Amino acid sequence: MLLFLCRRLLLLIPTLAGISALVFLMIHLVPGDPAQIMLGERANAVTLAALRAEMRLDQPLHHQFGHFLSGLVTGDLGRSLRTQEKVTTELLKRFPATFELTVVSMIIAVALGSCAGLVAAARQGRWLDHLCMVGATTGISLPVFWLGLMLILVFAVQLPLLPVSGRISTHLYVPPVTHFYLIDAALALDGSAIVDVLRHLTLPALTLCTIPMAVIARMTRASLLETLGQDFIRTAWAKGLSERAVLLRHAFRNAAIPTLTVIALEFGFLLGGAIITETIFSWPGVGRWVFLAVQARDFRVVQGGVLLLATLFVLVNTCADLLYAWLDPRIRYDRR
Repeated sequence: MLLFLCRRLLLLIPTLAGISALVFLMIHLVPGDPAQIMLGERANAVTLAALRAEMRLDQPLHHQFGHFLSGLVTGDLGRSLRTQEKVTTELLKRFPATFELTVVSMIIAVALGSCAGLVAAARQGRWLDHLCMVGATTGISLPVFWLGLMLILVFAVQLPLLPVSGRISTHLYVPPVTHFYLIDAALALDGSAIVDVLRHLTLPALTLCTIPMAVIARMTRASLLETLGQDFIRTAWAKGLSERAVLLRHAFRNAAIPTLTVIALEFGFLLGGAIITETIFSWPGVGRWVFLAVQARDFRVVQGGVLLLATLFVLVNTCADLLYAWLDPRIRYDRR
């Protein structure tokens, strides 16, 4: 197991190097001059040349990439071309918002999706099965931007029950211990802050969780139906075990490995794919920050954001691989 983990972590190095090279080249191949965008169309040639030299845009492409890689080794991702803030500082400031939103969304998706898939498999061919699968198909089909706008229209405009933007109300203050507002509010023992943070999380989390919830429900149902046809399930029924014991104790754990793979993939996708949701709800996370950076051709921010999300995606899937051995003792990663 330890050897497997070391191999996966070592593979992270060439993976991130390749991703950084691709992102660097794609950003520089997009038409437009970042210096011109920053100064405007009326900037004179002298000022434009000075800014290009300051940002090293006048150097050959391979020199710029070498400078980026040398900074990456030392943990220095450079400064934002728009704000002149360190990219690493900005990432650390915005990552807790994205991670908190993603975790809450995945908790909702896993809880509701697993339950829906379990009910659908237990009632195969009945109206509950059809209802759950229609709901799952609808969840996959709904565009995220449309669903977010509809939730805002209903719960923030017509029924002003939930806030539409931000992470916490301006009149509340939570000491920033971990920068995860739910944890910080709990550490401060501030019940009103906890409720307010949950209210701000509700609409973006519901918007973000619909697609993974539908995917998890469909995968759980398919995996359970395959597991329920195995010999050990028929043995469990023959022993006189209850339906609940057969489904939860025997079938669900053995059917969890394909579902766990989907959960890990969806978690990684949410970390990097929350751009639309964060933009709609003005959520101060990495996705919205990278989206604004792409518009401004701030390639250093784009590179830093993509590298962070790629690293997390690989780490999440590595953790999922390690959980396989716990769910199924037959899986071993050591070579004999």
